[in-house]
Amino acid sequence: MFKRAMFLVLALALSCSAALAADAAKEIKIGFVYVSPVGDAGWSYSHDLARQELEKHSDISTYYMESVPEGADSERVILSMARKGYDLIFTTSFGYMDPTLKVAKQFPKTAFMHASGYKTSENVGNYFGRIYQSRYLTGMVAGLMTKKNQIGYVAAFPIPEVVRGINAFTLGVRAVNPKAEVRVVWTKTWYDPALEKDAAISLLDIGVDVIAQHQDSPGPQEAAQDRGAYSVGYHSDMSRFAPEAHLVAAVWNWVPFYLEAVDQVRKGTWQPKSDWPGMESGIVDISPYGKMVPEDVRATVDQRKQEIVDGKYVVFSGPINDQSGKLRVEPGKVLSDQELISFDWFVDGVVGTMN
Repeated sequence: MFKRAMFLVLALALSCSAALAADAAKEIKIGFVYVSPVGDAGWSYSHDLARQELEKHSDISTYYMESVPEGADSERVILSMARKGYDLIFTTSFGYMDPTLKVAKQFPKTAFMHASGYKTSENVGNYFGRIYQSRYLTGMVAGLMTKKNQIGYVAAFPIPEVVRGINAFTLGVRAVNPKAEVRVVWTKTWYDPALEKDAAISLLDIGVDVIAQHQDSPGPQEAAQDRGAYSVGYHSDMSRFAPEAHLVAAVWNWVPFYLEAVDQVRKGTWQPKSDWPGMESGIVDISPYGKMVPEDVRATVDQRKQEIVDGKYVVFSGPINDQSGKLRVEPGKVLSDQELISFDWFVDGVVGTMN
């Protein structure tokens, strides 16, 4: 009897050990949906760099679809991933927000995370980063490097995310150069290298000497270099495309964010929420400076960067006037996150309209 009992205990122990080993080895499947090519050097590229880091973990497998248009096409792609049993699906463009929510209702056991949106549900979280902090710093660089006090900004769509970036950039410019103006042109596309480059050329034709962008390709950077102007990149370090022009870029590092999200899903602790990490997290930053940026400019910007990281300086703190000169943010007041995600006005120093 004793031997039989010991055998059962041993068998149970071995069974539990096998189950634990199998659970530990269980592969977690992650899907990514991108609006532009992963080789764009921009938004999708920054996310895909992090996806590649996830792939280095033996218990994580990833899959992605690139160049997926916003709207019905994205819904079909998201639905296909959900049906294939992905544990976590990242949908990485603003126009994927409602399709993500629609698909998520059909797959309540799947975790969905939507980038740059503002809606959540029982199994949908949203995330972005306070890249406007990086924008502000790159604006300081542009403001200190312009000779004509005319800076161009090639922008995708007049939505709060883009408007917020333009405003932060302009506040950075004006903090160090109150005479400078930021001229905005809209392309109405996230990714169209030829159109983006042409938009930059149109700004260079009217006399700007620095080009900034909220676009996914290095087209505006290349246009600036072709004309002997300076440029400010976005998403990644774009200096390799315009080494003689590229001053700095506002950049993303999604690796720590994605690793944490996957770990939460694995442990069963993931909860849908709105994540908006700032410079203190390392998820948003600025690239190395171009060789043409003087040491005094670097020191000025680095000092302000540390103040932002330490929480001693807040970008959208009053007083702030709009482009008509009206006081919009009182002295001592700080715009709330809700106000930041609904930006529909330009700050003083922006030359352009919302269409």
